[in-house]
Formats: sequence, structure tokens, C-alpha cells
Amino acid sequence: MSDILTMDSVPSVEAIASVLETRLKNIVPAFELRGQAEIAHEIHVLKRELNAVILGHNYMEPALYLSVPDYTGDSLELSRVSAETDADVIVFCGVQFMAETAKILNPEKTVLIPSDKAGCSLAAGISAEDVRALKQRFPGLPVVTYVNTYADVKAESDYCCTSGNADKILDHLLHEGHRQIIFLPDEYLGRNAARDLEIPFVDPSNHAEGEALPETCIVGWTARCEVHEQFNVEDIQNVRKQFPDVTILAHPECSPEVIDAVDISGSTKQMIDYVEKSSNNQLLLLTECSMGDNIAAEFPEKEILRLCTVRCPHMNQITLADTRDSLKQMKHQVELDASIIDRARKPIDRMLAIR
Repeated sequence: MSDILTMDSVPSVEAIASVLETRLKNIVPAFELRGQAEIAHEIHVLKRELNAVILGHNYMEPALYLSVPDYTGDSLELSRVSAETDADVIVFCGVQFMAETAKILNPEKTVLIPSDKAGCSLAAGISAEDVRALKQRFPGLPVVTYVNTYADVKAESDYCCTSGNADKILDHLLHEGHRQIIFLPDEYLGRNAARDLEIPFVDPSNHAEGEALPETCIVGWTARCEVHEQFNVEDIQNVRKQFPDVTILAHPECSPEVIDAVDISGSTKQMIDYVEKSSNNQLLLLTECSMGDNIAAEFPEKEILRLCTVRCPHMNQITLADTRDSLKQMKHQVELDASIIDRARKPIDRMLAIR
């Protein structure tokens, strides 16, 4: 919980500005923060009036991340929160598939996303029709879909997962006797998971129709995160030349070659936990750059190298002003067909049940 949210009443503009200036003094210019504090104050007033809860993903820009969310975290943590909230209105400061997940878990509540332009290249990389075609081509295989997918894709699935629990979901299915599993849609996450499990990864686009699958394998897909696929081994080598003592962490949506070249691979939460506990204070995170800024603000005693400049263009659509306007006007409400909600709920519940 942020310093601002420990206050009993609606925080004043001055109180918000003070917290932001303290936490972000080396990250965001001070002259930007007063205006942001005024908008954040308006949001706190609206939250109280509307019995709203704000969920903030780790990739939100720092002034928003540190000023208005009631809960912050990765998609798994925020899914758990949205399943348990008693608020009447849920505002998801994240991207469309995250807000859809909150709606699936709370069909009777109003779910808002501050910008209707906050999509996701990875989620757009697969359709429900694609999943149905795969199920027809590989009948009987359980389908695990990354939570970074739209609701109609989840509705075609048996399990959902996040980067933080994909290994647990896959391990669960293998122990249940499922030797061949469809895992969608992130190619790199699938390849990294298959390698960790020491089983083959099958790219269906390179697999001949009718050809037998390996006895144990993951059947994947070829969509990628447009942020994490940009990191490369040469970048890492250059960093190590400049900072030989640095510990480099990477998200498993990065390529297997990048994962081989770094020190630690883990989900958003796993990276944050590592930074908190690491005895090495010099660290570099190969992930969305606002997350790096937010971690630097949370752990000022650590030296988080400011060499990551890859910003998610979709997360970047969410601003404090948009969040205020969404609450004021109750706009950008997430609406899903009841049959999609019903079918997509089961794989999400299965994901949340495996810890």
C-alpha cells in the first residue's frame, strides 16, 4: 500500500504532492508532480463517493502507480484482488484483457478501464477461432492460455495462467497424466517453460498436418510481447562490460537466448521479490521501463540501472486524467456476453485455485 493510502481521510493535494516528490525525486521532474497531485486528489474524492476500488498494474506510469491505486501488482495478484473485492466499481489501470478478467470474476459489478485504446499486441496475436482450429487439429489436448488473452479466447480454454504460475499449471497437468498440452499464445514464454520442463516445444506452423506429436510436449503459438521481444543478447553483453557486478533480471516473455544470458528470470512479482531481498544493490530489469521506475521508487537504497527504455504503448494509454474522467463519467465500461463470462470463468478459477 502506498504512503498516500495509509491516510484515514481523502488525502489533500499537498499531502499527495509531498509523497510523490519524496518517492519520485530522482525519477520525475518536480514541476510535473503538482498537477498530477491535483488530479489524484480528485480521484480519491470520486473513489469514496462511488465506493470504487482502483487496481494498478506494475507497468503504470509512476505518478499514477504511487498515488491512486488501492492495490498494485501483476496480473495474477490483481486477479485475486478483483475476485474478492466488495467495491461497487472496479477501475482497472491496466490493459483491456485485465479489465475483462475483472469483469468475468465480477459480472454484477461495474468495471471501468480508463482508456479504450489500452489493448495488447500479445492478446491480439490469437483469436478464439485460432484456438478452436488447434483443438480440432490436436483433439483431446488440454488448453492452457496465458491470462494475456481476450475473454473469448479464455472461453475456449481449460486453464488460464500467468507468467508467475505457468510452471505450476503445466506441472499440475503433467502430474494429472496429460503428456501433451496446448499452451497459448506467447511463443517465448512457451519455449522457456518447455525448456524448464525439459520437454519439446512444437510450433504448429512448422508441424506437418497429420504428423505425430512427441510423446510429451508443449504445442505453442507464435505471438510475442512487443516490449519483451525487443531485448537482445548484445544489449546484455554491453551492460556487463560497463557494469561487471550488475545482476540482470528478465521477464520470461523474453527470448530463450536472453534468458540464458541473464542472471535471474521471473514474473513481475518474482522480480520485485528478488530486488527486495537481493544482497547486490546494483540491478538491471529487462522489462517494461515504468516498472523499473516504480521499483526504483519503492527501493531507493538499490541502484536500479536506468538503461531500460522500452515502454509499453498500450499501458502508456492509461493516465491520471483518463482515470479521473472514467470515474466522473463512468465511461469505458467493460461489457461481455453472459455466455463468454460463464465459459471463461472456469479456466480463471482453476488458475486461482493452483498456488
